[in-house]
Amino acid sequence: MEAPKEQQTTPEKSTAEAPATVSSAFPPSGCCTNCGGPTISEPPPPLASFPEMSPPPNYRPIRAPAINLPHNSQAIILSPVPHAEQVPVVSPPYQFQSPVKRIHSPDDIRRFHESASYKNFLGFVVSLSESIRGFKISDPCHISPTVAAIVSILETLLQWIDEIPPAQQSARYGNVSFRSWHERLRERGESLILEFLPEEFKESVIEIVPYFFDSFGNSSRIDYGTGHETNFAAWLYCLARMGIVKEEDYHGLVARVFVKYLELMRKLQMVYCLEPAGSHGVWGLDDYHFLPFIFGSSQLIDHKYMKPKSIHNDDILENFSSEYMYLSCIAFVKKVKKGLFAEHSPLLDDISGVPNWKKVNSGLLKMYRVEVLEKVPIMQHFLFGWLIKWYDSSFFLLSRF
Repeated sequence: MEAPKEQQTTPEKSTAEAPATVSSAFPPSGCCTNCGGPTISEPPPPLASFPEMSPPPNYRPIRAPAINLPHNSQAIILSPVPHAEQVPVVSPPYQFQSPVKRIHSPDDIRRFHESASYKNFLGFVVSLSESIRGFKISDPCHISPTVAAIVSILETLLQWIDEIPPAQQSARYGNVSFRSWHERLRERGESLILEFLPEEFKESVIEIVPYFFDSFGNSSRIDYGTGHETNFAAWLYCLARMGIVKEEDYHGLVARVFVKYLELMRKLQMVYCLEPAGSHGVWGLDDYHFLPFIFGSSQLIDHKYMKPKSIHNDDILENFSSEYMYLSCIAFVKKVKKGLFAEHSPLLDDISGVPNWKKVNSGLLKMYRVEVLEKVPIMQHFLFGWLIKWYDSSFFLLSRF
C-alpha cells in the first residue's frame, strides 16, 4: 500500500542541476511565513509540500508532491525576492573582448554573486518580468527597429528548420541534423547580427556572438537546457549594456522576441528531438525552460478570473495559452508528456495550489537565482568578457563590509 503523503520518502535528485522544489522558495510547515524561523507552537498538519495550498485534487497521485527540500532551503526561504535594476550603459572607449568561462567551483559562484555583474544581470531579468505584468501577448507594445530585427533573425532560424529536415535514424533522441542546423547558425549568425548593430558597435560581435551561439543548445550533445536559455537572456543584456536595447523595449523583448525564441526552441526540440541538458526528470520545473514561467506568471498577476489552479482547466489552456506564456508552457508539457499531470510534473502541480500569481512570480524568481544562477554545472558554461565582467574586485571588497 502506498505510504501517506506526509510519510512518503521522496527520491534523491538525479543530477546536480536538478532544481529545488517550488516549496523551497517559501516557508515549509513549522516555519514562520514572514521570517522563515521555527515556530514555538506545534504547527498544524500540512496539506502538502506547499503552505497555503488549496485543497488537493480529486485524484491521488502515485508519487507524493515534491517535498525534498535542498540542504540550503532555509537560505532560499530567508533570501529577499530579487528586484529590478537599471542596466548600466557602457561608454567609450569600448574594450570588447572574446568572452571566456570563469566559473569552476562553488567559490567562483560566490564571487560572481557578490559582483555588480550578477546584481545587474538578475535585475535585468526582473525588469523584463515586470515589463509584461498584466499584459497579454497580443497587447500593443513599443516595437523598435532593434526588436523587429531580432524577431526577424529568429524567424530566419525557424525557416532553417524547414530547410534542414531531420535525418532518418534509429535513435529516439538527438537527431544529427541538428548539427547541420547549428553549423549554419555559426556560418551565418554573425552576419545576421551585424545587420542591426550601429556602426560604433560593429566590433562588439567578438563578445556578443558567443552568447548568441550558445542560446540554442549544444551541437555536440544535441541538448538544450536552462543554461542555454540564460545565454539568450545574457545576449539581450549585452545589447542593453550598449544602449542598443532600451527600457522602453523591454515589453517588446518579452512579448515579441522571447515569445518568438520560445517558439523556435520548441520546434527545435520537437523536430530534432533535443535532449534536456542534465535531465531533471519529474523533479524539475520543466525539462528545458525556466524564464517563460517567470514572465508568464507576471502576466497573470491580479488577473480577475485565472488563478494558479486554473492550469487544470483544459478549456482555459486551449483558449488562452496563445495569450499567456505560463499557460502555453503548461499546455506544451501536457502535450509532450503522458499520464497524470501530478505524476510527471509534481512541482508545477504544487504551484497550482498557491493562492495568487504574485506569490508564484516571486517564488520563481528566487528559484531561478538559486537553481540556475547558483549551480556550478549550469554556470560553468557561462561566459564573461567586458560587458559582463567576471567580477569587479573593488565591488567585491566593498560588499564584504
